[in-house]
Amino acid sequence: MKNKFRIIALTSYLLIVLAGQMIGLPLICWLIFTSFDFGNIDQLFAIFGIIGFAMNLSKWKNNILLTIVSFILMLSPVISRLIQVPIETFNYLAFQIPLSLFVITYILFIVTNIIEQKTANTN
Repeated sequence: MKNKFRIIALTSYLLIVLAGQMIGLPLICWLIFTSFDFGNIDQLFAIFGIIGFAMNLSKWKNNILLTIVSFILMLSPVISRLIQVPIETFNYLAFQIPLSLFVITYILFIVTNIIEQKTANTN
């Protein structure tokens, strides 16, 4: 069950759309392009987001501390954008639904991971 939560969370993270002036851009594209935009403060947050996403693909992906750190790293570029851009620009469903789904399912993944670890330790 926890792997389903992780898959849903990561898929919804990839489907978050950031509105541009002409078209919307998926968050993963923004992360990749911004990570190579040298001299921009967003580069740091983009790298954090990519590292957080990559941590979910490592062999330590079920470590509780790493999942929490990964969650924080993946949220950092979104929070950065929310702070830098007026909040009214994020009033569209292509941003709100995937972000909400990501946050909820990733928290559920962390909780199920903690419960599974505790039951494994008591046996």
